[in-house]
Amino acid sequence: MLRFIFSFFGAIFSVVTMGAMMVALTIGAVFWMYGRDLPSHEHLAQYSPPTISRIYSAEGRVIDEFAQERRLFTPAREIPDMVKHAFISAEDKSFYTHNGYDPRAIVSAAIDTARGNTRGASTITQQVMKNFLLSGDRRVERKIKEIILASRVEGALDKEKILELYLNEIFLGQNAYGVTAAAQVYFNKTLSELAPHEAATLASLPKAPSDYHPVRRKERLRERRDFVLKEMFENGYIDEATYEAEVAMPLKSVQNGDFEPYQRSLPPRDYFTDEIRRQLSRDFGEEQFFSGGYSVRATLDPEMQGKAAQALRSALEQYDRSRGQWRGTGKTIPADTLGDEAKWREALADLRVARDIELEHPWHVAVVREVRDNSLLLGIEDVALDDPRGMTVPRSDTDWFKGSLFDNFEPGDVIHVRQMTQDSDGAFIRWSLRQVPEVQGGFMAMDAHTGRVIAMQGGFSYQNSVFNRATQAMRQPGSSFKPFVYASALDSGYSPATIVVDAPIEVDTGAGVWRPKNASHQYYGPTPLRTGIERSRNLMTIRLAQEVGMDIVASYAEKFGVYDRMGLSIANSLGADETTLFRMVAAYAMFANGGERVEPTLVDRVQDRYGTTVYSHESVFGNKRVCVDCDNPDLPEGQAPRIADERERVMNAVTAYQLTSMMRGVVERGTAARTVNLSVPTAGKTGTTNDAKDVWFVGFTSNIVAGCYIGYDTPRSLGRGASGGGMCGPVFNEFMKEAVKKYGGGNFKVPEECQFIKIDRFSGARLPDDASGPNVVSECFRLGEEPIFGVMFDGGFAISGTFDVIQPDGSTVAQEVTTSTGDKAIVGPKAGFGTLSSGGLY
Repeated sequence: MLRFIFSFFGAIFSVVTMGAMMVALTIGAVFWMYGRDLPSHEHLAQYSPPTISRIYSAEGRVIDEFAQERRLFTPAREIPDMVKHAFISAEDKSFYTHNGYDPRAIVSAAIDTARGNTRGASTITQQVMKNFLLSGDRRVERKIKEIILASRVEGALDKEKILELYLNEIFLGQNAYGVTAAAQVYFNKTLSELAPHEAATLASLPKAPSDYHPVRRKERLRERRDFVLKEMFENGYIDEATYEAEVAMPLKSVQNGDFEPYQRSLPPRDYFTDEIRRQLSRDFGEEQFFSGGYSVRATLDPEMQGKAAQALRSALEQYDRSRGQWRGTGKTIPADTLGDEAKWREALADLRVARDIELEHPWHVAVVREVRDNSLLLGIEDVALDDPRGMTVPRSDTDWFKGSLFDNFEPGDVIHVRQMTQDSDGAFIRWSLRQVPEVQGGFMAMDAHTGRVIAMQGGFSYQNSVFNRATQAMRQPGSSFKPFVYASALDSGYSPATIVVDAPIEVDTGAGVWRPKNASHQYYGPTPLRTGIERSRNLMTIRLAQEVGMDIVASYAEKFGVYDRMGLSIANSLGADETTLFRMVAAYAMFANGGERVEPTLVDRVQDRYGTTVYSHESVFGNKRVCVDCDNPDLPEGQAPRIADERERVMNAVTAYQLTSMMRGVVERGTAARTVNLSVPTAGKTGTTNDAKDVWFVGFTSNIVAGCYIGYDTPRSLGRGASGGGMCGPVFNEFMKEAVKKYGGGNFKVPEECQFIKIDRFSGARLPDDASGPNVVSECFRLGEEPIFGVMFDGGFAISGTFDVIQPDGSTVAQEVTTSTGDKAIVGPKAGFGTLSSGGLY
């Protein structure tokens, strides 16, 4: 009997042992089979998640962010223990003791699943494996792979590194990846500022963020938060008093309107930061820029950017209102919503219209609720209906456009308004109708010596149109190109006193005869170069370009970066070839700084996520500037240290000064004299294309160069009387008045190779040293070169037709001139075709 009992139990033991061995072998085989082709976990040690790239102003303030996933990477050592404990309590209370997986949790989950109550049992380490190396499905194979990888990772990485991976990678809703971004998105706080109940709220989200929305599922989220707090208490991470206090706290969030959104602290995205995005996406690759976690120090001066926007917007709005036409936004909301404030406010909020405009006062989006005989009754976004300023626009505010209120408005029309106030005390006057102009423009300003762009406005409103007219709009520069023709001539031996004949010409283009004219439709005969550029004489410029050679003119334009490859048509000497405002301003900077190459930049420095500088504008070859005497203790009192650089010289210093002096004449008595009037020496050039389709002004002081362009996106005439001086001159002047206050300005540096001789600016004749008067100008000539007076150039063009030669006083007289071929000819009243000819085109 005893033998039978031992035999029976021995058999059972054998069966059990064999069964256990079979189970172990089976499990081992399964793990071996699934563990063969698993992805490597080694790269997790070099984890670099997609991270927000941030742009900072020159003062260090965040002004924009770009990201594919909203994530701010935070090392484990910088994550507060309280945040770690909240997630461990919520997701994996045995995190610090298990080896990557929790057998008891797995068995418990399996039992619950068998009962029909499916739940997860993944540890934090397993979740890291799922997020980084595996798919997110719920198949058994994936869970086995999770366990295998988790055990491997636990042997390769410490717990803090695993927690760092988890807390930076996890998705927590609202496009927030990682706990740092989530703290910002939900509470507008840093991790160190979070209270325990807020950390518990974030720890409630990993399971299913959409199921715990802080507004739509507020009560469910609160229950989950309280559960996490209880777990934190039971796990010993908070004491009972803290638990009781935190669980009693209300559930607050940005989404519920309890905190200001972080984005509201950022200025609206504008043309400047979007251009940085465009340029760095080109340089680093778009995907890398959006995910690389770069810190970009922009050259932007926020104060001057505001001045640029205001100056350009004022000019565009003034022109638009002079057209006398109401267009509005072109958007409407259903009229049946106007009786319910909540509905029309919701409808307004859903519309995409510009909300980034500030001109004297911020513009508000509004809806016309009722059209009356003498007023419009409005509903204004962000303004309460019982606001003491009221909700009406009087008929008197609409005098600038044609038609009655009933002709122009219907209930439901979406419009812009801004308040008008007294200049003296800021008292409210009335609400005033506004509209985004149809005409557009661009403005840009930069440091003439470093290339740092301090302001850029690419249109009236970025939210209305993201097209950047400062960098992307290819337009004809018109007469603002002429300085490059004159520069090529001055570098070729001409002087500001050289005489060029201003008379009609004809050019056979092959497609017909081109008869260019001066803007005044008058002709001035033999005229010095200085007066030619001051008065923007087209015919003189054409003759000069022909004398110098269009190939030389083109080489200068390309050397200055105005064009990559300029066409050699003679019409291009008048700015017929298209370029951008960005290129023109950068080219003019080389006049301002004495002829040295300067590369414009919107970025001072770029650092990667680890703080390593990957780009520095000052370190780029050709941009380095060195203070030679800064460490010299024996520097004489009153003598400033000398700054040396390695920049390429693109123009002779004397030529640069001569051209600058001539362009000062444009501002002081030429085509910009009525609109540009600064307290420091200023030079520049106006530009107006055929039919006034585009108008320009580009100018500079000793420190800052700035330019303005105005025109329609689909080119058409701006109307009779439109000009660069009249429209862009005021924009430049308004901006530069503030720039001079901040950046200063002074006399332009005179090269040592200059010798000054007084000449008559009308005739080019040499005058005595003691001469004075409005016609007298002291010109710079190259030292050691004997100036030649009296030689006149006609460019080889014949004089076309019959014309009067206009003298400075408006009279017409005959003059004998010497042509470039040495012949004598008479130019005067009713000078005829062929009077001047050297066998060239006509």
